[in-house]
Amino acid sequence: MSTVHRAGTTGTTGVRLEHGYRALVPRLGRVSALIPVRSVIVCAILAVAVAALGIASLGMGSFPLGIGEVIDALLGRSDQQTRLLVVGWRLPRMLFAVLCGTALALSGAIFQSLTRNPLGSPDIIGFSSGSYTGAIVVMLLLGSSRYLDIAAGALLGGCVTAAVVYLLAIRRGSVQSFRLIIMGIGIGAMLSSLNSGLMLMVDVDTAMLAAVWGAGSLNALGHAQLWPMALCLAVLLVLLVAVAAPLRQLELGDDAARSLGLRANRIRALSVILGVALTALVTAAAGPISFVALAAPQIARRLVRGSGVMLVPSALVGSLVLLGSDVLAQRLGFPVGVVTVSLGGAYLVWLLAVEFRARR
Repeated sequence: MSTVHRAGTTGTTGVRLEHGYRALVPRLGRVSALIPVRSVIVCAILAVAVAALGIASLGMGSFPLGIGEVIDALLGRSDQQTRLLVVGWRLPRMLFAVLCGTALALSGAIFQSLTRNPLGSPDIIGFSSGSYTGAIVVMLLLGSSRYLDIAAGALLGGCVTAAVVYLLAIRRGSVQSFRLIIMGIGIGAMLSSLNSGLMLMVDVDTAMLAAVWGAGSLNALGHAQLWPMALCLAVLLVLLVAVAAPLRQLELGDDAARSLGLRANRIRALSVILGVALTALVTAAAGPISFVALAAPQIARRLVRGSGVMLVPSALVGSLVLLGSDVLAQRLGFPVGVVTVSLGGAYLVWLLAVEFRARR
């Protein structure tokens, strides 16, 4: 069962210290948790918004459908043609937007927690570029377009890039967040040049296909690509839940984490692998989609007014942002990556201005 009360803890002197917010306290035997009521309300609103926008997106297209027709098709009460249109063609794209938004947001939350910096997202510090490089090497040089091959190349490229960036960011035996971001930006720029060079090494038709894929698009994705990604994402989510609590404790610093019995380097390495794997999943399926990983965790943190690794709010915001961007992209006729870059660029300028003003 659970109760709602003012969140607080009882110290060794027996005096109760109020934390200043209302919280749910679910209990199962001797195990309990403290969940802020505001976080629950925000997550519920975000979940309803994602569901409503998802259903609305299923009715958009060359053959528009009403909400009732969409729901009937999902429940199997419509004619075969409408069900094929909704379930066979439009539903996979909508689910891809939700899953990709979730994966990118969680990846951003991991790296922003590790670096303790709002700019510490995989697209800013070069890990997305590394995944993109690994994927296009598989596509252009090895000539494979299988999802699993591209995913393996993206994961390998992202992990190698992460290892190089971390090695360059080490100073006096520890990784400095500002140095990691600067090194990541430099490595990302080098990889972008390498990607352009790889494009020039192949014929024009192949390069054009890779360039279109590199813009980040959810077009032509169906059930065949959806279920392998959903399965891989489910496995990564289980691992991420296991590492979430140690990752939050790692934000206190390596010395504090070690005093609690945590192996800081091992947790950091596992977290980096999980973050890169989440980015690689999206890159393999839809190409590089930028700025969702940067913006979603920060928006979630401002909505919930919390701190630390916020997995569920970040995932819901990422799903909503990418789903909304995809709806706008369909209206404009652009790949979704073009829309997220446009919106994310404006958000990055605003974030830099806010950070600069806060440090004055």
